[in-house]
Amino acid sequence: MTRARVVVSPFIPFVAVLLLAALWGFSVFAGWGLAAFCADGELARDCTARLRSVSTFSGVFAVVGACCTAVAWVRPTRRWSMPFMIAAVVAWVLAEAVLFVGGMLVR
Repeated sequence: MTRARVVVSPFIPFVAVLLLAALWGFSVFAGWGLAAFCADGELARDCTARLRSVSTFSGVFAVVGACCTAVAWVRPTRRWSMPFMIAAVVAWVLAEAVLFVGGMLVR
């Protein structure tokens, strides 16, 4: 019995990283987070201040995800790129999760 080796194209995690980065960017910079978490008649200034702290903490994971993505695409070998792309996807998912959970908690 032989083992079948599954080869994953590096294009798949790269597209996932781009989509997660776009979602995070729109949530933080384009006002999607404000529309989602500050719609209950609350003062916009108070909600913006609280959401700013959440997005700053989420930004730490976003920076890690962006750096992992950059390292994965600078290193041309598959042996180096896939672990960094997986780490980038995990970091972007954590950035989104922190933004969502933090937005729900600051409500």
